[in-house]
Amino acid sequence: MSTKARINRMFSEQGKCFDVAIDHGFFNEFSFLSGIENMKNAVATVVQAGPDCIQLSAGQARHLQDIPGKHKPGLVLRTDAANIYGNVLPRFLFSELIDRAIEQAVRLDAVAVCVNLLLLPGQPELHHQCVRNVTLLKTECEKYGMPLMVEPLVMLPNEEKGGYMVDGDIKKIMPLVRQGVELGADVIKADPCDNVEEYHRVIEIASGIPVLVRGGGRASDEEIINRTVELMKQGASGIVYGRNVVQHPDPAGMTAALMSIVHEGAAAEQALAILKGANNQ
Repeated sequence: MSTKARINRMFSEQGKCFDVAIDHGFFNEFSFLSGIENMKNAVATVVQAGPDCIQLSAGQARHLQDIPGKHKPGLVLRTDAANIYGNVLPRFLFSELIDRAIEQAVRLDAVAVCVNLLLLPGQPELHHQCVRNVTLLKTECEKYGMPLMVEPLVMLPNEEKGGYMVDGDIKKIMPLVRQGVELGADVIKADPCDNVEEYHRVIEIASGIPVLVRGGGRASDEEIINRTVELMKQGASGIVYGRNVVQHPDPAGMTAALMSIVHEGAAAEQALAILKGANNQ
């Protein structure tokens, strides 16, 4: 089946998408729960702000789909739980797919599913498991016309910085993004590189597959706004931000500011003015 129907619900007519990730509770880390302790309220706040998509787990998707009416974001279903996010890596690492992920996605009316493609130093078994996860999902996605979002993540050694720190080396990001494309990704969700002015190289290596850029850990308003503006200039098709929205004092205002960049090409000053205006209301 074609993925076109769901892709059309995910992206604007101009091919842009802002996906707010609220799936952090899936990963068994206390620090990830900040801002999403009450998921019903967190989802309602983001829905009211009107992003294109919300990324949720199967257990929390009900908070989106219980909201009445037609005008709400599309669901991107997180399909794998991993245990790599703590300050100290456990003895055994995993990234485990939920059972019958694509059937669950269809029942929940998802517009796409998301799965990790992890690359941790000295952990080839974990990378192997992720490659298998992607290939298994791809086969099922083809049956149901479900877009597959692959999330290539290059991580730093835990002993270097500790706790889910991404490696911004573009020479490591590019081949992993390309592997995700080669494995059949319909959408790529990738980290920014250290020098975001080089990000056009990541866009090119994705070979026409749309690239949505991750937000990562909390950053200042100015940093996240300026970075987003530059990433869109580099050719990104959009963003997938979580903590920089749900942990922000004004999630709705930040969503509005970021939507103006993604969909209207707003400059950093304009987006910051939108955020400031929202804070003053």
